[in-house]
Formats: sequence, structure tokens, C-alpha cells
Amino acid sequence: MEWTIITLPLWVIAGVVSFYFSFGNARVWTSIAVGFFLILVAEILPTAITILPGLEVPEVQAMTSIVGTIAILVMSHGFQEYYVFSRTLELEGSKTLVYVATLGVILASAVFIWVNFAPTTRTLEIIGIVEKTNWVFLSLINIDLIRKIYINIQDSPISKGFAAFMLVFFFIFLWKGSELYIQIYDLEALSKVAAAKGETLFRYDLSLYCKEIGNVLAGLSVGGTFLYLAKLLR
Repeated sequence: MEWTIITLPLWVIAGVVSFYFSFGNARVWTSIAVGFFLILVAEILPTAITILPGLEVPEVQAMTSIVGTIAILVMSHGFQEYYVFSRTLELEGSKTLVYVATLGVILASAVFIWVNFAPTTRTLEIIGIVEKTNWVFLSLINIDLIRKIYINIQDSPISKGFAAFMLVFFFIFLWKGSELYIQIYDLEALSKVAAAKGETLFRYDLSLYCKEIGNVLAGLSVGGTFLYLAKLLR
């Protein structure tokens, strides 16, 4: 089954909706929405549209993983800000600062990559593992943080939106956790060895299935959650 036929349109919708949401609502939502938009840019488009120019360049491959890491860090910072806001109703900074700071970090990362040696296969593998590790552990942390936000605002109409975000991060954990498991144990290579013997590697097949299902459900839930919140906040 060609999963990109499903995941690409779901994440395009989710990315567009989240980016639009960042413009149309309060500052406290900006980092969260920008982080989810970056998933589309760094994770989905390079994977789904392999004919995009420059994808064969090692520096570009490194940047996709780095921007993916920035995405989870930005949205995690956004949920931390919202937690503080839900307790104190205090918020610092502006929407413009979020956009400029995020873009600045991306550009600084690009400069660092391009002034160094061209990333080798090993370097790209390490960068990818760092990215996936951030996604896995920060997803778990965000689930607990969002639970606390939900408790603080459970009498608010938007509390159900935060309950949905817990599901979002569970699906992301399933997606990225499966990718990390496959990469760390090199299950793809082991699967090829098994196939040469006429056998199948169940762990690889199961992990691949969990990865794709998690990806689909994450894209669907992200778009649905932001559409639901947009309806409540307008």
C-alpha cells in the first residue's frame, strides 16, 4: 500500500490549517501552531515528494532532520508557555518574535551545516536518531504537560481541544517511536537478509505498520484538532 497517498493530503491540510491558525489567534498559540506546520515542511514533503530538487544533497537531508527537531522543540516550548499562561494568565513576547526566532534558529542551523564537512551517511544517521529521540521523549513529556493544562482549564470550552492534543502526541509517539526502533536496530537491513532466505521479519513488518498508521492518525488528528479549536475560538 502506498501510504503517502493518504498521509500527504492529510498533512498538507494539517500544515495549512495550523499555519493559518497561528496568524488568526492569540500569541499563546503561535509556537504550538508553527511547530506543527514545520512537520509538513521537514517531515512530510521531503518523504512524500522525492522529486523535489536538492533532496539528494547531504546538507539538505541533514536540514530536514534538523528542522524536524526544531519543530518538536518549538511546539513543546509553546505548550510550556500555555501551561504557565493557564496558571498565571501572564505571557511574554509577541507573535512576530516567535516567527523571527524560529526562522533564525533554522538559518543558523543551515549555516552550521554548510560551513562544516558534507554530512556522511553516518552523520545523517546520527542526526536522524537525535531527531527521532527528541520526538519520542518530548511527546511523552507533552502528553503529561497537556494533561496538566487540561486540568487547569477543564471548565473552558477549549479543554476538549487539549484532550485531543494528548491523542495527537500519542499517535506521534507511535509514528516516531516505530521509526526510531527500526533505525536503531537496523531492521530494514535485517528484513532484507530474512527475505533472501525466504523468510519475513515480523518485528520489521509490525514496526513499519505502526509507523504508517501513527503517521496517518497524527496528520488526521492535528488537522481535526486545529479546525475544532478554530471553530471554538472564532
